[in-house]
Amino acid sequence: MSNQPSSAWDAIIIGAGAAGLFCAGIAGQLGKKVLVLDHAEVLGEKIRISGGGRCNFTNLHSSPANFLSQNPHFVKSALSKYTPQDFVTLVKSYNIPFHEKHKGQLFCDVSAKQIVDMLFSECQKGGVTIRHPVKIEDVSKLPDGSWQVNTSHGVEQAKSLVFATGGLPVPAIGATDFALQIAQQFDLPVVPIRPALVPLSFTSDEFANLSELSGLSVPVKVSSGQKGERYGICHFDEDLLLTHKGLSGPAILQASSYWSEGEVIKINWLGDVDAEELFNDDANRLKLTENILGMVLPQRLAKSFAEQKNLLGRKWAEVGKKDRQALKDLLTQWAVKPAGTLGWKKAEVMLGGVDTKFLDGQTMMSKQHPGLFFIGECVDVTGHLGGHNFQWAWASAYACAQAIQ
Repeated sequence: MSNQPSSAWDAIIIGAGAAGLFCAGIAGQLGKKVLVLDHAEVLGEKIRISGGGRCNFTNLHSSPANFLSQNPHFVKSALSKYTPQDFVTLVKSYNIPFHEKHKGQLFCDVSAKQIVDMLFSECQKGGVTIRHPVKIEDVSKLPDGSWQVNTSHGVEQAKSLVFATGGLPVPAIGATDFALQIAQQFDLPVVPIRPALVPLSFTSDEFANLSELSGLSVPVKVSSGQKGERYGICHFDEDLLLTHKGLSGPAILQASSYWSEGEVIKINWLGDVDAEELFNDDANRLKLTENILGMVLPQRLAKSFAEQKNLLGRKWAEVGKKDRQALKDLLTQWAVKPAGTLGWKKAEVMLGGVDTKFLDGQTMMSKQHPGLFFIGECVDVTGHLGGHNFQWAWASAYACAQAIQ
């Protein structure tokens, strides 16, 4: 095979996921000659499996407050240039039916495949060349400032090189840390990575009483994180799901992004219910403790909490002041120390990534290497649950596409 470049491109984009395909389509439609390379047999798999196969493709309320990064201001420029409404307009132009599910989350009515097909159509409109499966053997910067990519299919050169290879979640569909390896090759620091939006596992005694209640879902208030730490403290009002291994559901997935090893998370099992009102003496004196709890919690969970404080079968009038307070504290200030997360296999996104201090927030380009871009999940920007990570993919891709020379 010849080592001579087979053609020169305006941009080579490595990674044909949400950010990579979107960036390619826009750049192509702006008149750029674009090549997309990916190592996967089937493209867009992470989009296809997202949102239970319906793809939560954006959130109407997405704002910088919905993202974690060591540099929280970094996201502002890209998010303001390409908004959720901009993406909604594109989706509507393809007549893809969608609905709002919860707190601004938008899902396809039919299938996530419609978003994948839309991205391919956008690339087609821009005359984008997509090659896969292709193995990238090495990447180098040439003396004239252009980029060379040696692949299993030959050598390619481009003025701009864009990394959109995502992160480590869902290894079964070929997730890698390739973008991080390249960043380090070119002396761009990487913020330490870990799984985020991921269920938490428990081995502690506190969880022993709840391990038999797998499958129960409850709306709760959860708080996680520490003041002065990487991302501070978060508070979320969402549903919690009890599982065989620990806790999951939106509340816990959100909390996991802020949690660090060795810390506790705090849960108010009553959610929006006022504890004083719930245990109103006049209304509840003759009711059994578990029946009072059963008015706002699933019966099995209500019994478990009553049992933990030895109040099962006791009328509220028979419960002393000290025991009443202990039960209220258990319900509203339940603190537990997770043993860990369920890891990359169960994580939805990666926390950490290419350090944003070394990227230009207007363009996603490396400050020290003109023409080298990083977009999407491989950057140290992680969204909350509910469509925000897709919005970051679209916004960072758009900013990059506009900057490709």
